[in-house]
Amino acid sequence: MIRTPFYEIHKQCNAKIVEFGGFEMPVEYTGIKDEHMTVRNGVGVFDVSHMGEIWVKGPNALSFIQKVTSNDASILQTGQAQYSCFPNGKGGIVDDLLVYYFEPNKYMLVVNASNIQKDWDWLVSQNDLGAELENASSKISQLAVQGPKALKVLQKLTDTDLGSIKYYTFKVGRFAGIDDVIISATGYTGAGGFELYFYNESARQIWEALFEAGKEEEIKPIGLGARDTLRLEMGYCLYGNDIDDTTSPIEAGLGWITKFSDDKEFIDKDFFLRQKREGVTRRLKGFEMIDRGIPRHGYEIVDSKGVVIGVVTSGTQSPVLDKGIGMGYIHKDFSYLDTEIFILVRNKRLKAKIVNMPFIQV
Repeated sequence: MIRTPFYEIHKQCNAKIVEFGGFEMPVEYTGIKDEHMTVRNGVGVFDVSHMGEIWVKGPNALSFIQKVTSNDASILQTGQAQYSCFPNGKGGIVDDLLVYYFEPNKYMLVVNASNIQKDWDWLVSQNDLGAELENASSKISQLAVQGPKALKVLQKLTDTDLGSIKYYTFKVGRFAGIDDVIISATGYTGAGGFELYFYNESARQIWEALFEAGKEEEIKPIGLGARDTLRLEMGYCLYGNDIDDTTSPIEAGLGWITKFSDDKEFIDKDFFLRQKREGVTRRLKGFEMIDRGIPRHGYEIVDSKGVVIGVVTSGTQSPVLDKGIGMGYIHKDFSYLDTEIFILVRNKRLKAKIVNMPFIQV
């Protein structure tokens, strides 16, 4: 089990620690609902140092990224980030990731904690272009400072104009007395805010500076439990739940990160293009519970006659809506807006309906 540089701080904050992706991580401190609403209305800090960071450098860096990712990295300008995925050569997804473009021949890939070794092995196996790869995951820490008050708190600690960091862009600057901190705005909560990347040695200094600067705004540490409910309200996919090696980006509603330009050849391009043209038999869709009940990962989705038509991939009780919400792969005939479906919860058929995502407007 791996611990992030913030582990002792989490213990001091009375966090409930659980195993996640091979790491010992805080799942909650004061309660998931309280932490969820703190981020929606104020500001909270997530330790996401378990995420992986892989550098791709050299004259063939872009060509390599174009080959192994579904999105078109050639359109990136310096200081931009992009959401993408690694197709696995079998019509599924190795992982979803962020691509950060620093300068010509220099990119950073941010990958999921549970997939760091898997992704690294995959990239090495596909690297017939001579790109320079470095797995820097064990050296770099990351904090996500999320919520409508995040900018006010963070701006106290840097001369970098945070208001100029638009969605899916980043800057590198001095933060809390530490040089070369990457400050980005990609988000996974829908509540606004920033991510901070820095070397492990600076972890405590940055954490303490953040909580001192955020006292007036009642800043709080937030666990992975609330991170999951926040991302689900926004309809964001979680690898291992909503996407995996058996799901395609077309089925998952990620056609927008699957680019079929003539000058971009990538793994599984022909297969995904055929799916786009011919259609798929199942789709990842959002649903709201009509009956009281909480959908959970793995629950079956059935029609009015009890015939299985899909499976729940993510589900929770939405703290904002105060009702059960979820996502799941559903047969295409039942995937239309407002279609009535049923979730099998402890052998009871509970009524739900297909809705658009995100579940809430922020």
